[in-house]
Amino acid sequence: MEQTRSAFLKPSSFERVFNRVFGFLVGLGIGLKHNHLLQVRGRKSGNLYSTPVDVLDYSGRLFLVCPRGRAQWVLNAEASGRVTLKHGASIREFALCVVPDSEKAPILKNYLDRFKLTVRRYLPIPAGSPPEAFSPYLAQYPVFELLPPPPTPRSARLVSPELFVKRAGAL
Repeated sequence: MEQTRSAFLKPSSFERVFNRVFGFLVGLGIGLKHNHLLQVRGRKSGNLYSTPVDVLDYSGRLFLVCPRGRAQWVLNAEASGRVTLKHGASIREFALCVVPDSEKAPILKNYLDRFKLTVRRYLPIPAGSPPEAFSPYLAQYPVFELLPPPPTPRSARLVSPELFVKRAGAL
């Protein structure tokens, strides 16, 4: 089972170039409403990485699915617990909630049905299949619910009054 969790369908050279160009265009705001440029910090380097994604709006909730499996952005997102989505001038930060395998089937079905032209080659099930057809493959496809980020604690935004008093008293 661990092997399926770590599986990743590596993009071809053409797909890597296409993703860079398409990601650039989406970052400028050119693309459909569901196309976003996902930005996430590297778990080791701290560098900002970007990739184009399709955001699924399902039952009034937003989801990210990685149809290629455990991509680097997935590992980075799991490590940081948050991502930024950019579409033109709109930049929104989200906290992530990993969707358990037991809840993935209807989300994956809707994802495939909605974005079949671009993602069907990554899934072994045809669009229009019932949710039960996804059962053998649930562990292979990471799914995250996008949630509003938690508010920054007041202590992180302001200098502690005690620290200010101590510093002022030291003068």
